[in-house]
Amino acid sequence: MSDKPRIIGLDIGDKRIGIAISDPLGITAAGLETIERRNSRVDVEVVKQIAERHGATQIVVGLPLNMDGSSGDQADRIRSFASKLARETGLPVVYEDERLSTVSAIRTLTLQGVDTGRSRDLVDRQAAAIILQKFLDRREPPPSA
Repeated sequence: MSDKPRIIGLDIGDKRIGIAISDPLGITAAGLETIERRNSRVDVEVVKQIAERHGATQIVVGLPLNMDGSSGDQADRIRSFASKLARETGLPVVYEDERLSTVSAIRTLTLQGVDTGRSRDLVDRQAAAIILQKFLDRREPPPSA
């Protein structure tokens, strides 16, 4: 477990969950890992273990809203999963609009020369990092030393 609190970011898809983590100061986000989805119970447990291992104090979940800002079936499924995750971890779970995060992840990785068609897990990690970074950027800056 880390000695500095971290924030975990999730990009929850039907097949995989991309996971990102903040730096100890809560300024930057980086992709951490990708897990293959099995079922809700197992997925929640795996994310819980990752959060515990890294000393997470909060979880940011990407919420897939429609382009007009409305909520659909996928957003409802994500909220259900996030609710279970909050109960099991005891950590606060907040939502961050994830519209276009996967598109941004693919664009970023493509510019770096990554074949995104063969690296879907990397795309999911990068999308989670984008979601978490967006959340971190909106927060109050940490107090200066």
